[in-house]
Amino acid sequence: MTVQIRFVTQADHAIWNEYVRAHPNATPYHHFGWLQSVEQAYQHKNIGAIALSNGRVVGVLPSIEMRRPLLRPFICALPYCDLGFGLADDSAIVDQLLAFMRQHLAHINGQSLALRDFINEPASDIQMEGQKVRMLLPLPSGSEELLSGFKSKLRSQIRKSEKNGLRYQIHRNGSGLNDFYHIFAINMRKLGSPVHSKEWFECIFENYKENSILSVVYSEDIPVGAGITLSSGAVTCIPWASTVAEYNRLAPNMMLYWSLLKEACDKNSQWFDFGRSTFNEGTYRFKAQWGAMPQLLNWYDAASESRQDFMNQENEECENAPQGKIRPMVEKVWAKLPLNVTTALGPKIRKHISL
Repeated sequence: MTVQIRFVTQADHAIWNEYVRAHPNATPYHHFGWLQSVEQAYQHKNIGAIALSNGRVVGVLPSIEMRRPLLRPFICALPYCDLGFGLADDSAIVDQLLAFMRQHLAHINGQSLALRDFINEPASDIQMEGQKVRMLLPLPSGSEELLSGFKSKLRSQIRKSEKNGLRYQIHRNGSGLNDFYHIFAINMRKLGSPVHSKEWFECIFENYKENSILSVVYSEDIPVGAGITLSSGAVTCIPWASTVAEYNRLAPNMMLYWSLLKEACDKNSQWFDFGRSTFNEGTYRFKAQWGAMPQLLNWYDAASESRQDFMNQENEECENAPQGKIRPMVEKVWAKLPLNVTTALGPKIRKHISL
C-alpha cells in the first residue's frame, strides 16, 4: 500500500473529522476544531499531518508549531490539553507520520516534538505513584442507569446540591460564556496562573459546534459553577470546570459534574474523560468517586524519545514559568492583581504555555 503524507488543509476538515470519529483511540482533542481554535485564537501554526492511500484517509497526526519569543520553536501534539498523538490504520503509518513531523522539526530547527499519549494497559499503584493519569469512566446506555450505579453517598451529595437550592442550565452555541469566563478567570487568578483568552473559548464553541456543551450552576440567579465538555465519536471530555469558592458549601461541583455526565450519557457517549490528575491526590479522589479509573499518561519527546517525568513537575502549569523560589513569589503577586489586569495580560502569557 502506497501512503502519501502531507500537511492538512482547511479543505480536509470533513474527511479528517470523519476519520477521527470512527477511530477507536480518538479523543475529542483530535477533532479538527482544536487545531483551528489554536490557530485562530493564538496564531500558532496548524501543521497537522494527514496520511492518504488511494484518496482514502489512513492516518492523522494533529500538531501545532509553537513559536515563543527568544526561544527555538517546538512542535506539540497537542497544546492546551492532555492528549494528542497519531491515529492510523496501523502502527507503520503512525511511524511514517512521526517521521514526516521529525523532518519538519529539523527544517524549522525546532527544539522538540512533544507528544501526549496514554498507556492503554493496567498499571500498579506503585507505577502510578506521583504520576499524571487520565481518569476515564465507562458510561451506560442512559443517565438513570448511571445514577443508580453510583454509591449512595455520591447520590446524596448530588441531592444535597438540589436541596441547597442550586439549579443548572445547559448552554449551547457559546451562550452562557460570560458566566463561565467570569468564574474561570477568578479561579485562574487565585491559582496565580495566566488565564486563557475569552476568544479561545469563542473559537472552541464555533469550531466544535454541537460537539460542545456548557453547563452553568446557579444559586438563585448567581452563577456559582461552570464547565465545558467536548465530544467526538464515543468520548466526551471535560477540559475546564470551575466553581466559586464562597459557594462550595452548597456543593455546586456535584451538580455541575452530574449535569455534564447526564448530558453525555443521554447523548450516547460511551466514555467520559475527567482529565488529568496526579495519582491519589485531591482531584484524583474527586474523580474516582464517580467511578473513573486511571490510565497512565505517556508524554514524551518523539524527537529524542525522552519521556516527561511528572514527578519533577511542581504543578500542571509549570512549563516556561519561573522555577524554584521565584515561582511562588510570582504566583502570589499575580493572585493579588485586579481581575481586569489578569484577564488582559494573562492570555498574552498563556498562549506560550502549552500545558
